[in-house]
Amino acid sequence: MWHSPGGPWNRERNGLAVSRAGSSGRRRAFLRQRTVADPGDEQQAASTRRTQKMARIEAALLVADAALSSRRLAQLATLATPAEARQLVDQLNRAFEHSGSAFRVERVATGYRLLTRPEFVLWLDRLHNRQTQLKLSTPALETLSIVAYRQPITRADVEAIRGVQSTDILKHLMDRGLVRIGGEEDSLGRPYLYETTRQFLELFGLRGLEFLPNADQLAASAVRAVDSDEAEQPGDISNEDDEDGEDDE
Repeated sequence: MWHSPGGPWNRERNGLAVSRAGSSGRRRAFLRQRTVADPGDEQQAASTRRTQKMARIEAALLVADAALSSRRLAQLATLATPAEARQLVDQLNRAFEHSGSAFRVERVATGYRLLTRPEFVLWLDRLHNRQTQLKLSTPALETLSIVAYRQPITRADVEAIRGVQSTDILKHLMDRGLVRIGGEEDSLGRPYLYETTRQFLELFGLRGLEFLPNADQLAASAVRAVDSDEAEQPGDISNEDDEDGEDDE
């Protein structure tokens, strides 16, 4: 028992009486809580915790008008090396996923951009009617696809594939910054060779031309679209049956 200068300390007299059973029970509960904690949860929380360096990278990507390379990110965020910038970008993406954020840092062309997730495009379109460079006419998309997959390509070859004159459309794509003249063909008349630009890669979210979808991927997408259309047909038939039933009544 503890003693004070005025005599023994009476815990009950001071209103501080605590039963031994209650104290030991709380101690056991505290120890159980300590043992329940999963080290993996602590590591995940540490990996998704925002740091000042991550915040500087996020701020730079937010205000940037174009993609930023890892070297440029390291300069803007005062980091040691571009490798550290790439590592922090990965940690920032994990933090976005952990918090359910609508943003994600994506690698496009030769740099990084802070983009919104695809599932939010519907609400962004409702916010303002965006007239972007991706909204092209069907002939322009056809011409752009031919240039993207067959580049470098001459205007005569584009017209041979499309079967129509394509001078104005190529000029329109060049004005949009999606196509450029990449050189001259070593043939009679030395016609210009057309190719896509870095802005084309950034707008379509591609790291490089090797990430263009191939024929198998496009065919698989077409099959999925057909399957989804066929899946909707039974619903339409059932609606017609209901209408016939109502007429019979």
